[in-house]
Amino acid sequence: MKRTLSAAIFAIVLIAGITLHPIGFLAVFLGISLLGTFEFYKLAKKANSSPQCYTGMFAAGILFLACFANTYLNITSVFLLFAVTVVMIPIIELYRKKENPFTNIAFTFLGLLYVALPFSLLNYMVFPFNDQQFNYEILLGVFVMIWANDTGAYVVGVNFGKHRLFERISPKKSWEGSIGGAITTIGIAWLCSIYLTDLTLIQWLIIAVIVFVFGSIGDLVESLFKRSINIKDSGKILPGHGGILDRFDAILLVSPMVFVFLQAIKEFFH
Repeated sequence: MKRTLSAAIFAIVLIAGITLHPIGFLAVFLGISLLGTFEFYKLAKKANSSPQCYTGMFAAGILFLACFANTYLNITSVFLLFAVTVVMIPIIELYRKKENPFTNIAFTFLGLLYVALPFSLLNYMVFPFNDQQFNYEILLGVFVMIWANDTGAYVVGVNFGKHRLFERISPKKSWEGSIGGAITTIGIAWLCSIYLTDLTLIQWLIIAVIVFVFGSIGDLVESLFKRSINIKDSGKILPGHGGILDRFDAILLVSPMVFVFLQAIKEFFH
């Protein structure tokens, strides 16, 4: 019951953040980005490092706000503050007197690259055409395809999975489940082309391939991180579902690739 309730609340908050208003999107996804970055730094500490948690979270917040200001308000100056914050990270390390300073700096930057940047790039999905007009269709479609991929892979894998996909990292995943996820994702892409008409069928199908390939890899990468430090979940913020990184492992690799694809569309078709 607790697992179902937390999933329902989480889904409602997420969909509201995607669809209702730019400020709602900002509040929900800035919060998720900060929580995810904090969670990553907690995991990094289990790997015998001491990342600059609060400096990294500050930089993550500034990066998200910079992307939001760039897309919604056409303001680019906030990126200057982010650049200054990034430069401060190695300087701050000089005064911390912690062991393994190189590793500490590296993990601090990795949190920004692996977690904060992908969430920040979501801004370019809700403001996709450089016109400061909030449009939820692409981001909603991407998340629905991610959920479809996960659900299809799970249902088919549980019932028909026999051939392990990547046993060393994730013993329960199968090739059969992966194919099931691909089929459901393509089906959702077709529905998106009917009901979310900002993109053509071909464009939605390309995004479906991105979601299937990079979403699956993102899941495996997150599993690799957790196995390397012998933990099951990245956190406990979502009862019965683990942490932020457990729920958003797919989007961390999907987001940059969809961003690149959308930039290509704008370059060649707009």
